[in-house]
Amino acid sequence: MKSPRFDSAHILTVGDAMLDRYWHGDTRRVSAEAPIPVIDVTAIEDRPGGAANVALNVASLGARSALVAATGRDEAAEVLLQKLEASGIDCRFIQFDDWPTITKIRLVSRNQQMLRADFERGHLVPVEQMMTAVGAVEGYDSIIVSDYDKGMFSDLAPLMSHARQLGKPVLVDPKFKPFADYAGATLIKPNTLELQKAVGQWSSEADMIARCRELMTRTGCEAFLVTRAAEGMTLIYRDEEEAHFPARTREVYDTSGAGDTVIAVLAAALASGQTLKDAVALSNIAAGIVVSHFGVTSVSGPELRKEVNPGESTDRGKMSAEQLAIAVQVARTRGERIVFTNGCFDILHAGHVDYLNDARQEGDKLIVAVNSDASVRRLKGEGRPINTLERRMTMLAGLSSVDWVVSFDEDTPENLLRQIKPDVLVKGGDYSVDQVVGGDIVTRAGGEVKVLSLVEDCSTTAIVEKIRKL
Repeated sequence: MKSPRFDSAHILTVGDAMLDRYWHGDTRRVSAEAPIPVIDVTAIEDRPGGAANVALNVASLGARSALVAATGRDEAAEVLLQKLEASGIDCRFIQFDDWPTITKIRLVSRNQQMLRADFERGHLVPVEQMMTAVGAVEGYDSIIVSDYDKGMFSDLAPLMSHARQLGKPVLVDPKFKPFADYAGATLIKPNTLELQKAVGQWSSEADMIARCRELMTRTGCEAFLVTRAAEGMTLIYRDEEEAHFPARTREVYDTSGAGDTVIAVLAAALASGQTLKDAVALSNIAAGIVVSHFGVTSVSGPELRKEVNPGESTDRGKMSAEQLAIAVQVARTRGERIVFTNGCFDILHAGHVDYLNDARQEGDKLIVAVNSDASVRRLKGEGRPINTLERRMTMLAGLSSVDWVVSFDEDTPENLLRQIKPDVLVKGGDYSVDQVVGGDIVTRAGGEVKVLSLVEDCSTTAIVEKIRKL
């Protein structure tokens, strides 16, 4: 089995979005008011949760991702929107004034959850509003229904019917409700407890499979994927022999969000041409990766490909900032040294190629951050760039010396540097080390700054001027 590239897949997620907020700090004392530990909060971390995490997982794989979800009109919704749109996700929020965006606050000390506080109030979203937000589904390869039973789905029948008419598979991550609510779905992915709620307690494996097939017949569903924690996953077809996928052997650190990863990888893999069995196998591998990390997290396409084909160097190419952060984290677990450089790279020339070859020699992975079209225009004036961002990134990604290419819209890459914290920041030209933009960010994080010489008589501006005079 080879892990596919997911670039061509376009997935719509519809479901209950929420914000997972982590309050991190040390616990060194007991409260004088009650026999409870006191956490000195030193950091607050926000992550998309629920259906928002599913959509983020889809995007992290490299697929195109869209999300329809209900939120309040509040700060939590703004945070969710900002984080999701930063990952290139098309967000269509149905917003209400009279209830808050679902938020879960986790108090964490030394990577252990001490307490969770939930902010939510039930609100049933009218089916007409949901269908209006969904719009036409012709442009999607598959649809994920991420049901956390928070009120997004008052009636799924219109969505199921519309998708079926267009031949679009619908994959459901259910909650504790009658599976008749999901009638017409292509696949339903219950965990053991959710399945027991739907079919009752079984006496044997064969009994479980028989009960599932009977329920599939009644609901018109083609397959169930039962996730069973340490017992792996079981794929049950309505008309074919079942298949079991053992859990991946690795240290389980946190199971939060593993189900979101499974349904996201499943949808993206199917949309990329994988068989259902191979898609489940990939989902099983991805779940194993996720549970080895703390908190609700996602799996990148390069990370998954590396796990499937450890001998292949597949973690290369164009990435979003979020995908890059994940890839860098994985590289660091292998002890690799991260090098970072940036520029407009409007017309790629010999000077650039030599410079990037030299930069790559400073470490194991080279990141090239590229100014967006708007950023180049601000820096270089009207008429620039000559080549669009997409073309510039494609050219750079084709160089053997370059591992990852990422874009930034600001005039400088300082925000990226704060996020990535490279081991080496490289710049070419006649700068002194203390003149390199972002150098102070890197050195404060324990990295170093290096200035490399450029090939003489190679200048994009000079080339542009020469062409204009022809």
